Amino acid sequence: MSLRPLLGSAAITAALALAGCSSTPPSADTGAATPAPGSGKCNADAVQWAVGQEGNQANMGRVWRESGAGLFRPIGPNQAVTMDYREDRVNVHLDKDNKITRVACG
Repeated sequence: MSLRPLLGSAAITAALALAGCSSTPPSADTGAATPAPGSGKCNADAVQWAVGQEGNQANMGRVWRESGAGLFRPIGPNQAVTMDYREDRVNVHLDKDNKITRVACG
């Protein structure tokens, strides 16, 4: 029995396995101020329209989607929150009447 066929299929298997480990090159930076959809990075400037609006489910969902943030944190009046900064989180501050008073990243 010849080892040549086994070596050939082993080489092909190894080449396919290594191809699966290769990384893709980084994408070119477009320089856009708005983060790419799904990037997870917050852009509060894009959702300042929400200040003064009611903090209902439709508006809160729209703020989350349009900000590009991966995380969403509504903050009620006098609510204690952590002070850690996260660039992937949008904070929506609400007053006692459930109106949006501020939208910020962090």
